[in-house]
Order: sequence, then structure tokens, then C-alpha cells
Amino acid sequence: MLNPFTEEHEAFRKTVRTFVEKEMTPHALEWDRAGIFPRELFKKCGELGFFGINHDPAYGGSGLDYWYVTALTEELTRSRNAGVNMALLVQGQMATPIINEIGTDEQKREFLAPALAGEKIAALGISEPGVGSDVANLQTTARRDGDDYVINGSKMWITNGTRADFITLGVRTGGPGHEGVTLVTFPTDVKGFSVSKKLDKVGNLSSDTAILYFEDCRIPRRYVLGNENQGFYHIMTNFQGERLVGALSAVSGMDRMIEDALEYGKERQAFGKPLLGFQVWRHKLVEHMAAIEAARRLTYHAVALFNAKENAVREISMSKLFAGDLAQKVAYDVQQFFGGMGYIEETHIARAWRDIRLITIGGGTSEVMKEILSKMSGF
Repeated sequence: MLNPFTEEHEAFRKTVRTFVEKEMTPHALEWDRAGIFPRELFKKCGELGFFGINHDPAYGGSGLDYWYVTALTEELTRSRNAGVNMALLVQGQMATPIINEIGTDEQKREFLAPALAGEKIAALGISEPGVGSDVANLQTTARRDGDDYVINGSKMWITNGTRADFITLGVRTGGPGHEGVTLVTFPTDVKGFSVSKKLDKVGNLSSDTAILYFEDCRIPRRYVLGNENQGFYHIMTNFQGERLVGALSAVSGMDRMIEDALEYGKERQAFGKPLLGFQVWRHKLVEHMAAIEAARRLTYHAVALFNAKENAVREISMSKLFAGDLAQKVAYDVQQFFGGMGYIEETHIARAWRDIRLITIGGGTSEVMKEILSKMSGF
């Protein structure tokens, strides 16, 4: 594949890199220890157009292609903070695309436009305490009552959950299975809504992830996204963008790990020579570099299909599976390369080692990717 990035893409990439290295990277450890990052960062990213890259210009977006999203995702890994990256990508590429695609003008003005500007924080509310990848089984209900819906239930693993201003929410309005699922926009200032707790995660510590409760929460019918009982299709479509962002983050995250290893390996002396003077490590790193490039090419192929609005489920599933599993191996070996220094929080690889674990879990586990691929292959 030839270089897919134009001069305009690269100019945008440079803008993102400059912002990330100035505004985010210096605070990586500080924000992880705090378990949160300043709300102001959403506003700054909104002002630079990071949330609206491929969204409708009529509501503050830029209407650009997905290669710009690719450049953004890759450059965010330079923040050395996967939690912040995830929160920002949820805002622009997970919670808002559905509104951009099927929302009414009123919904877009009330929710999409302020989210793209960074004025409102968005969350995606699909997963529940007993429902992760099995979206068709979600249990949170929305009962019709005149011109309103009354929502009851709970959500879990919700990124941006403790401070979201609204949630793109999956609810059950019909019978069991995928045909009873509906999507709504849900303002979090509604009576009966509460944040049960912020989850104490293994990694991605700067991102607030929460359990949410809905007790007789009343919202108007006009907040329904698309048609009633047809939300499952849109959730599955939205998953493709989420999974593609996950694959891109994994590939670029591995680039950062290898860069750190090469820098450290030139300086760290052992038995009278630099670590890179040992063939076992040179060969191990080169093996990983070759595999990372293969993952990048597979993922870029998926991006090309997705950008062209073609069916890319197979390629996206493969990309997330391959890059996600590879990232676990690369993180382990690079941490081993750092030795004791790789086991302290001040070193990026220690945080990357625990953060990268989520790639094989979030947005559909590696096992779900395998099941999708086996079904698409006819067995």
C-alpha cells in the first residue's frame, strides 16, 4: 500500500502532535495518579476540531475523511496516557457518530454540536453489569408513557461516566433479543439518574469509568435516535469505528514501546556494553517491528475500506484481533527489556503494559472477534 496520507493529513498530524506533546504528555503520570484529567482538555480539543473530524460541518464538524481520524488516533499515543486518549476518542468516535448519522436536527443541535465543541462531555451507554459483548441481551428498559419514555436499569464500564453531560444510551423498548433494542440521547441531569461508583481499574487510570443507575428516569420521545426497536443495527455499525480506533491505538502504541526500547537500549549498559549490543534483544525487537508493520498494513487496509463506506467488518475484526493480541506480546517483551525500570510507574512501559491489556477486552473481546470471523468464513 502506498502512503495514504496527503500533505493536508500530515499538516493535521503535526498540529495534533504539537498539542499532545505540549498539553498532554507532561501530565501523563500526574493524571494517572489523580485518576482523572482536567475537563478543560475537552474544550481545548474541541476548539482544535479533534472531535468533529468526520462529522457534519453544519454542527461544528469538519466533514473530513477517516485518514484524519487515523492520524489523530496515532498521534494521541504520544501522550503516554491511554486513559486520556480513550476518553477523548469516546467523545469524538464512539458516543457521537450515531447522533451524527441518524440524529434529528434538534438532537444534533442539543447534543452533537456542544460535544464536538468540547462544551459537553459525551458517553456511550451500552454495556451492563451482566451484558458486555452480548448487546442483544441488554436489560435496561424504556417504557412508553404518553409522549415520554421511563427508563430503569443500570450500565457498567461507561467511559466518561462520572462527568458525562449526556449519554448515547442503549435501552430495551421491545421484546427479548436484538429486535427490541432502541437508542436514545439521555441528558444526565434527568431526575432518577445517578453515578453508583467510579470503577477502580487495572489500567487506563486517567479515564473515569463508572456504574450508572436509572430509576424512573423520564425523557421525551423526541430523544429517540432513529426508529424504535432498530437500535441494535446502529450499535453494531458503531462498533466498527470503535474497533478500528482500538486497532489503530494498539499499532501506534506498539510504535511508542519500540521507540522507548531503542532509546533505552542505547544508553543502558550491562556487562560492559549497551543492551542493544546483545543479539538476543536486537533480534527480538526486529521480530516485533516486522509484526507491527504487518499489523499496521492490515489495519490501514481496514481503514481504506471503512473510509470508502464499504463493508469492512471482516478486516476490522482481523485488525483488532491481530493488533490487540500482538500488543500483549510486545508490551511484555519491552517491559522485560527494561528490567526493574519497567516495573515502576514513572516509566512509560510499566503503564503501557497494564493499559494495553484493554485492547483485547473493550469493544468486543478477542474471542468475539474470532467468532465473528469464523461465522463470516462459513464455519
